[in-house]
Amino acid sequence: MYKIFSLIFSVVLIISLTSCSKSNLEQFNPNAVSVDNGYQTEADITTGVYGVYQALRSSNCVGEGAQLWTDDRADDVNTTDNQSNNGEPFQFTAFSIVPSNSYLQSHWTALYTPISRANLILSIIPKITFANETTKTQYIAELKFIRAYMYFNLVREFGDVPLVTERLTTTEQAAALTFRVKKDDVYAQIVSDLKDVANSNLPVIQPAASKGRVSLQAANALLGQVYLTMATNLDASKAAENLNNAKTYLLACFNQKTFTNLSDIPFADVFDVNKKSTNAEIIFQIVYKQGDATYSSSLARTNQAKGETINSLFVSQGAGGLFTKDLLNEFETGDPRTAFSVKYATATSSYFITKFRDASAAASTLGYGGNDWILIRYADVILNLAEVYMYLNDNTNAIKYLDMVRARAGMPNYATMLGNAAYTSRYPTLKLAILHERRIELAFEHHRWHDLTRFFNATELVAYFNAKSQANFDNSPLTNCTTKDFYFPIPYNEYKLDPAKMYQNPGY
Repeated sequence: MYKIFSLIFSVVLIISLTSCSKSNLEQFNPNAVSVDNGYQTEADITTGVYGVYQALRSSNCVGEGAQLWTDDRADDVNTTDNQSNNGEPFQFTAFSIVPSNSYLQSHWTALYTPISRANLILSIIPKITFANETTKTQYIAELKFIRAYMYFNLVREFGDVPLVTERLTTTEQAAALTFRVKKDDVYAQIVSDLKDVANSNLPVIQPAASKGRVSLQAANALLGQVYLTMATNLDASKAAENLNNAKTYLLACFNQKTFTNLSDIPFADVFDVNKKSTNAEIIFQIVYKQGDATYSSSLARTNQAKGETINSLFVSQGAGGLFTKDLLNEFETGDPRTAFSVKYATATSSYFITKFRDASAAASTLGYGGNDWILIRYADVILNLAEVYMYLNDNTNAIKYLDMVRARAGMPNYATMLGNAAYTSRYPTLKLAILHERRIELAFEHHRWHDLTRFFNATELVAYFNAKSQANFDNSPLTNCTTKDFYFPIPYNEYKLDPAKMYQNPGY
């Protein structure tokens, strides 16, 4: 029971950076024990580390249901219901988010929860004796990775954010740390943490029994992605340096692969629940347990359309996972990723998402699927490399990596597509061709919004959306998109703590 109290305490501490009052924080629970007394053995620390990983599963964080701040926010998915839940989910897709949006607050808190838990364990772990010091150093690396990953999401979505790398123990300490740190400094901390992870004794690849835990592959991939984002979102004078660093770490990850060619791994195999622990393309994933009411995946069930059986044995009465006509129009004719990712449902007269499937008896008619949620995979890394080389004006290598993904899909290479007038009309530059490939390859995997804010600055992003057809977005008004929408607003509960130090993003 003391482990549960310890984890609850860590969550309460991070809430002190949000909307809890001092009196609430100072309330004493006579049945609780101190955090230090709760973590006294290696087994206690192990439980605490699992608690950090567990926090990632939340749909408010980066779990499988976290589409509201990613695909919904972008141009892939439409939340068309502007009535349910006070219309708050609709605000994301309609570019009308207000700082008081409760979903926004939940997302902010959920991203800080793993940070708080990681900081707590990192403060205690040096004092704990381990049977093998290797285990301790690996735990430290895993915690730093998760902390960096959460800050990477925060800085991409909110810009300047509070940066806390220490354990919070008093309300005075929490108050002192409640201020937004410039995004350059947030990125510096992310890089520092990830360099420690990349130089750690973590395994290059986690064995099947440990899938879902951080590896050196994941550290190199994420650090490369961070540097790439820094190159496009920070000081332009440092872009070349950041791009070369991105290339270094992305290539390090690429060279750690255990397959020869991406084409050796069929696209459908990446999402096969029977191969999720052994698939060499998957770098980092959140593990879900097939058949379990609490820890199973609901992706196959929730995306299933009425009258369909392709996703799950669950009998759906709804329309399933819907997406924009704008995305449907982007799939190329004959691309097998189209047939695998989406399907037309006769009963609902609409397309629905079929990328995540578990129609096994083990998942049952309750739809308790075994799909893991993939956070990083090699097609993502390979297209990141194409992007890096493109920015470095090395189009030969950029096209080489782009073609690796197209070859796996059985699609014509980029040189061939340059002779296709329809293709070149839609993607007149290599940059837009790479963005297109990411959209199709990684559809519904929660990359789209972060891709758009990396490929475009705020002004370009507005132009990109304004150039689209409103007819392909139902009732989500594209004209609402302005430069303010590049970042989310700071949740009102955070802003009101100290309007000067927790200043609001422009336009809100």
